[in-house]
Order: sequence, then structure tokens, then C-alpha cells
Amino acid sequence: MVPMLRVTRTRILAVGILAFAGGVFFASSMDWTDRLFAQGSPATSRPRQEQVQTLADASNAFVSIAEHITPAVVSIEAERDARVRSNKRQQLQVPPGFEEFFRQFDAPQQPRTQESSGSGFIVSRDGYILTNNHVVEGADRVRVKLLDRRVFDARVVGRDPTTDVAVLKIDARNLTAVAFGDDEKVKIGEWVLAVGNPLGLDFTVTAGIVSAKGRGLAGLQRSNYDISDFIQTDAAINPGNSGGPLVNARGEVIGINSAIASQTGFYSGYGFAIPITLAKLVMDDLIQHGEVRRAVVGVSIGEVQPEDAQVAGLREITGVKVQAYSGSDSPALRAGIEPGDIITRIDGRTVDRVSALQRIIRAKKPGDSVELEAWRYGTRKTFTVRLTAAPREEETVADAAREEKPDASATRSRLGISVEPVPAELVRAARIPENYRGVRVAEIESGSPAENRLFPNDIIVQILPAKTKIGSTADLQRALEGVRTGDIVSLLVYRPAADGAGVTAVVNVRVGESR
Repeated sequence: MVPMLRVTRTRILAVGILAFAGGVFFASSMDWTDRLFAQGSPATSRPRQEQVQTLADASNAFVSIAEHITPAVVSIEAERDARVRSNKRQQLQVPPGFEEFFRQFDAPQQPRTQESSGSGFIVSRDGYILTNNHVVEGADRVRVKLLDRRVFDARVVGRDPTTDVAVLKIDARNLTAVAFGDDEKVKIGEWVLAVGNPLGLDFTVTAGIVSAKGRGLAGLQRSNYDISDFIQTDAAINPGNSGGPLVNARGEVIGINSAIASQTGFYSGYGFAIPITLAKLVMDDLIQHGEVRRAVVGVSIGEVQPEDAQVAGLREITGVKVQAYSGSDSPALRAGIEPGDIITRIDGRTVDRVSALQRIIRAKKPGDSVELEAWRYGTRKTFTVRLTAAPREEETVADAAREEKPDASATRSRLGISVEPVPAELVRAARIPENYRGVRVAEIESGSPAENRLFPNDIIVQILPAKTKIGSTADLQRALEGVRTGDIVSLLVYRPAADGAGVTAVVNVRVGESR
């Protein structure tokens, strides 16, 4: 008989402890303990270091960029003196000739100060600053505040409304200046930071990506020479950010934050920056010459539509369409370029849109010559254009075209429009030149080929490329009789405006069935 082994409680407990310790050792060697602890303690759960290292590196990069760029960013306060006159003559009926007598009763002018704020950034250690024109335009006094809370009175070195760039100067030395990048090398999708002073929140940094390049913003254009080449970003930009830097992932400034697209006036996901290569050219001219020396081809231009490319004989929808000459002494006119031509290359560089042409030309100076390639109704042509200086100031006049009902002489054409002779009152009001008095577009049929291409009060002057003169509704009907349904007809159109400031345009419209 085998003797029985008596096991005490102490021995059982010791064996259990040894077994548990051995199990933990085995489980830890198999990485099981990490999972058990993670499941049992959610409050301390975290991924392994190697799993988040890339994200941590990106975060550290943003931190480093913000630390280096913020000392070069400034807050700008612009003050404007507005004067309000309390005029008693407004309450009195003053007889003619007695204005000077009653002037003595006018209350004295009472100065009031209007303030606006924005951002800027230091571009040289001796105090030159870049910002937006609209931040300081019309200002009587400009003050600049640095990150270290020092405040300086600033002098406006120069402004350029067409690019919305302005240069300031403060009396300081050994400042922190930004480093410039190359916006032409920026790719859509790259990370960027926007730095500025939005909504009174000084030296704010936001992050996003480059959403698009070469954007044109029609609502911001004040003249035919305005640049349509903005960098679009979804980094948050709000009022007060204007003039601040847009910075790439290497800490280099690639643009000046300038505008937002918003229904409310506040950030909605779309911000726009002026390319720094353009801003640098403007800055150098303002500092060295006191003005911007801008070279021009001497034409107004537009984006190419499918019908334009087909008429020109292009396989792709690309290039820039010449709409009209900008003056009687236009370099393009002298070189032989005609309205309707599609420019596709300049100096061997591809021109696929308006912003591409502007990038090439803005790097030139007045007096430079460029080799230009264009397509005209299926034929490739080359021109040598000697650039001239843009006018110092170009006034923009709002379109004074009026909606009018067609009279009994109006006739429905194959373009889906009603046309009539140009009314005498429109000729007088818009000072329409005699050679542009063709037929007026009175109405446009919804869904017709001409919708959104022709507009009421457009005056059809010629049929291109034959330059067939259109002087009456019958002329237009006869010109369209030989055109097959589905073909595209090129129209030279005059768009009247107040004080004779009308412009011409080439409009390509697909012809529909006879009516």
C-alpha cells in the first residue's frame, strides 16, 4: 500500500505562485501581456513607438516650422482719418449763387478714425515687410507689432493694386526674416501652414494642404491687368490673416494669404494666396523704382472652351484665347496676332491656361521680345512680340448694359438669340464707335447654344475668320445660311460699357437648327 502524501495549504499556495510567475514569463516572451494589459486597462492604452513615429515626426516638423516662422510675422494696424461734415445747407433751399454765403454756417469737420488690421512678414533684417495692398490702402498711419511686443511706425514704400501687394519699411535692425520658397515647384496636396492675426488672435498658425494652383478670382479683379494665379489652400484663413505668409513643409514662404471664398465672410475651407515669385518681382520694383514695371502683350485674354479648341484645330482643350487688343498701339497688333487666335506656347514653354501665360510674361520687362506660337482656324502660326509697359493706371467701369425687350424688327437666329439694330440711345449712352454698330443681342433662349456665351446688349460685329461685316439682322441671317447644323461659328462681339469703355471679344457658338 502506497503511503498517502499529506499536502499542506502553505505548499499549495507556493506551487500556485510559482505556476503564475512561470506563466507570466512565458506570456511576456510571446507579447501576450501587452494585449492583456491593453484590454484590461483602456486608460493607459497606446500604440507602440514605431507605429506612430512618422506621425510624431510630422508633428515635430510643424512645431519647428511654427517656432521659426512666427518671429518673422507681424501684426499690422492701419488707421484712416474719415471726416464728417454737418452741412446746414442740406436742410436749407439755397438760391443759386448764394452757396458761398451759406458756407459760413457749415459746422466744422469732425475727424473720426477708422481702423483695420491685417498681417505681414519681414523679408529683410533691416525692416522691409511684405503685406497685401488692401491691408494698407488709403491708410494715414500704419503701425507694426512684432512677436516680442515691440511696436513701430511703418512707412508705405509702395503698393500695387493689380497684384494686391504692398511693401512697408520699419526702422529696425537684426530682425528675423523669412526664407523664400519656389511656388512653381509646389505640388497639389502638399502640406502648408498659414500664419497671421485672424479675428484679433495674434500670431495664429493653421495647417492644411495646397488644394489647387493657378486659380482666378473674378470677384477680386479690378482691371484687365490683374493677376489670375492664386494658390488655393484649405488651411484656415480668416479676416486679419490678409498679408500673412503661406509656408511649405520646409519652412519657406510660398505665398501671401490674400482672400477667402465664403458666403459668410469667414473661413469656409477655401483660402487663396498670391504666389511668392510674383510678390518678389513686385517688391523689387517697388523698392528699386517706386513703381511696378509690368510688361504686357497688349491683348485681353480668356480661357479656351471646347468650341474654341475645335475651331482652332487643336486636339486638346488648351491654350489662351485672344479676345481683343488693349489699345491701338498694341504689341500683339503690330506682330500680327488677331482676336480669336489661341496662344499655346511662349518662348518654348507651354501655355495651357491664362495663369500660365501670366507667369511667363510677368517675368519679362518692357522692351523684352518673346516668341509666341498660336493656332488660327487650323493653322499654326508664330510671332515675335516686343513687349511694352502696361498703363500706369487703368480705370474699370461697370458694365452699363441694360435689359431691353426686342422690338418688332427682332429676328430669331440659329444661335438661339433675338437680335435687332443697335438702339440710338445705347449708342449715345455707351459711346459705341461707328465700326462696332452691328446688331444687338436682345434676348437669349434658355438652353440654346448661345446661353452663357452671349449676353443681352452684346453687339455682333463680324463673322470670323472671313471678317464678314454684320450691319443688320438680315446680314446675320445670310451669314448663317451656309453654316451646317452642329458647326461652330466665330463671332466678333463688342460689349458696350459706360463712357465708351467697351471691349471686344471673340465668341465661338455652335449653330443649331433653322427656326
